[in-house]
Amino acid sequence: MQIQVLKSKIHRVKVTGADLNYIGSITIDENLLEASNIIEGEKVSIVNINNGERFETYAIKGARNSGEITLNGPAARKVQKDDIIIIISYATLEFEEAKTFKPWIIFPNENDNSLT
Repeated sequence: MQIQVLKSKIHRVKVTGADLNYIGSITIDENLLEASNIIEGEKVSIVNINNGERFETYAIKGARNSGEITLNGPAARKVQKDDIIIIISYATLEFEEAKTFKPWIIFPNENDNSLT
């Protein structure tokens, strides 16, 4: 049996932009992607603390050390600049493996999205 478990979580980052005219996705500072073990193109769930919206998209790499968190395409309608969001990804694991799996969870500074 396989189950889905939390793989990665970027807890409480500030949205820096929303670009309705882009084709889709969420742009995430490369430092945050690496620290959370999320790869470019990976499916992610977004939870907006400010308005309760929950939706899915995929991650794309933003400039390193930029603090960028930009929702692109239709997802741009689900956020506003300066909203606080949580970014989550899941993995499908065998049940026994899932019991000992440890997710990557990071807590950036929500003022500037830095890791320090």
